[in-house]
Amino acid sequence: MQIVLFEDELTARLAPLACAEPAFAITCGGYKLIQLISSLGQEFTLVRNHLARVEAETFPQRVLLQNPLIGPVLFVNARLVPSIAVFQRLKALAETGREGVVLAGEQKDAVAAALVNCDSRPKALGIQPLGLERVVPLIKSFNLPSMAVDLPLFEYPHDVLRHHLACCREDLEHRVRTGPPQSYPTAGGPAGSHPATAHPGYREVRDGVFVAEKVTLGEHLVTDTKNGPIVIDHEAAVGPFCFLRGPVYIGPCARVNEHAALKDCVSLGHHTKVGGEVEGCIIEPFSNKQHHGFLGHSYVGSWVNIGAGTCNSDLKNTYGTVNMEYPDTAGQIQKMSTGLQFVGCFIGDYAKTAINTSIFTGKTIGVCSLVYGFVTTNVPSFCNYARSLAHPGAAADSGITDLPAEVMISIQRRMFSRRQTPQRDCDVQLIRDLYTQAQQQRTLPHELPAL
Repeated sequence: MQIVLFEDELTARLAPLACAEPAFAITCGGYKLIQLISSLGQEFTLVRNHLARVEAETFPQRVLLQNPLIGPVLFVNARLVPSIAVFQRLKALAETGREGVVLAGEQKDAVAAALVNCDSRPKALGIQPLGLERVVPLIKSFNLPSMAVDLPLFEYPHDVLRHHLACCREDLEHRVRTGPPQSYPTAGGPAGSHPATAHPGYREVRDGVFVAEKVTLGEHLVTDTKNGPIVIDHEAAVGPFCFLRGPVYIGPCARVNEHAALKDCVSLGHHTKVGGEVEGCIIEPFSNKQHHGFLGHSYVGSWVNIGAGTCNSDLKNTYGTVNMEYPDTAGQIQKMSTGLQFVGCFIGDYAKTAINTSIFTGKTIGVCSLVYGFVTTNVPSFCNYARSLAHPGAAADSGITDLPAEVMISIQRRMFSRRQTPQRDCDVQLIRDLYTQAQQQRTLPHELPAL
C-alpha cells in the first residue's frame, strides 16, 4: 500500500507550530505522525510550496514526483492527531481494503483520510503530477462512501496541547512495548546528520523508568511513575539532583541539566537541552531551555532558545478557561475558548527569548522573532518584540520592529554550526520564504500592554 501524507488549506491555522515544518512533524504525546505512518507502507508527502525544497532535499525517497499511483492508496491529512489510539483506527481502516473517506473537523467537511483504489481510476488521476492543490478536490470528486471512523484533526495550536495531555501516557506505554521508532530529522541539515535509525528496545532500570542504550543518569535522581512511565532514549543524559514525574519522554541525545524538574506529560525532542521547571510541555528538537525558569503547558518549536529566567503563565488569576486569539480567514482577530484551564505559550521555530522574559497566558510567538520583557500579546513572526507595561498610552505597535530575513539567516548559520549541522541553500531559502509570508500576513497586536 502507498501512503500519501498531504497538507490542506487549513494547515496555516496551526501557525506558528507548522510554519517551518510540515504539520505531520508536530510532536504530540510520544510521537509525530510521520513516525507512525511509515509502518503502513511506502509513504509520499505533499507539503506547502515553501517547504517543498527542504522536504525534497531531506527525504528525496518519499517526495511524490509523478503518477501513476498504483493499487490501494491511503491519503492521510497531515493534521491527523498522531496518538496510538487514532493510529490504530487508521490502520484498521487501511486493512479493510474498502474504498471510503473519513471527514472530520469543525464542519465535518475536511478530509482526514481516504482509501482509494487507484488502479480503477486512471483517468481521474490523469498523467500530471499530483500537486498539493489537487488532492482534496480529487478525493471529493470520487464520491467515496463516508466511513464512520473517529480521526480527529488539529484545528488550532491549543488542540496539540489538549491531545498531548490526553494521549501522552498511552503513547509512551506503547513505545516501551514496541521500542524506539525512527527519529524524524528536523529542518536543518540532511537526514543523515540526525539520529534517523532504529535502536534496540528499552530496559527498565527502576520501577516505571525505561532507558535505551548509552543513557546517563546522574546521582540522586528522584522519579515518580504513578501516573505514567519515564522513557529515556539513546545517548540522552540526566544530570544529578533532578526530579522526573511521568509520563515523561526524553529524546535521543537530549540533556536534562542538574536540579531540573520535568513533570506530567513532558516530551523532549532529540538534541534538546533543558533545565528549570517544565510541566506538560512539548519541546521540539534542537531547542534549548537550559536555565532556571518555569515553562508550563506550552509548545516550543525547533531551534528555539529560551533565555535564563524566562517564565510563562499557564493559569489565569480567575482560574477560568483560557481564551486564545487567532486570525480568521479575513485576517481579523477572533477570540476562541480553548476549553482548557491550563494553557501556556506556543513558540515558533527559531524564536528566542531574552533573560527574564515573562510570557502571559495563552500567547503565541511567531517564527524567527526575538522577544524581550513582557509578552502580553501575540507576537508576529520576524520581529523584535520589546513592549513595556510602564506606558499604558503607547501605541499598539509600540516596541515592535521588523527583523530582516538576512539577520535570521546569519543566526541560523551560527546555530547550525554549533550543532555541526550544515546550512544548505534550501534552509536559507526557507527563511526568506517565511519572511515573505510574514510580511504579507502580519497582524500587529490590537491590545495595548496591560496587566
